[in-house]
Amino acid sequence: MKLKGERVASDLMREISKILLTEIKDEDLKNVTITYATVTNDLSFAKIYFTTLDDYKKEKVIHDINGASSFFRSELAGRLNIRHIPELKFVYDESIEYGKKIENIIEQINKEE
Repeated sequence: MKLKGERVASDLMREISKILLTEIKDEDLKNVTITYATVTNDLSFAKIYFTTLDDYKKEKVIHDINGASSFFRSELAGRLNIRHIPELKFVYDESIEYGKKIENIIEQINKEE
């Protein structure tokens, strides 16, 4: 059985992904993929982890998506059946880049052998 925070995090990921796909006009934000979400125990704050296809626009995307957090909250208010929509903080997910670095290191070691 999922805890309420896990369910809310899952719902946030799903709905924010839909909003990015259907509602957002900014082309840079259309290339954003939501990878993970965490919610505090009292459901007042959520961290939404994301990645983007355009690494060279990463800083602009981080700025723009956090600037649109109030838009996301207002959209989520109509889509989710919870009393209070958490404050949203979007965080760039470094784990994919980290995984690529590890993969490159392994490839280098294999080439040297």
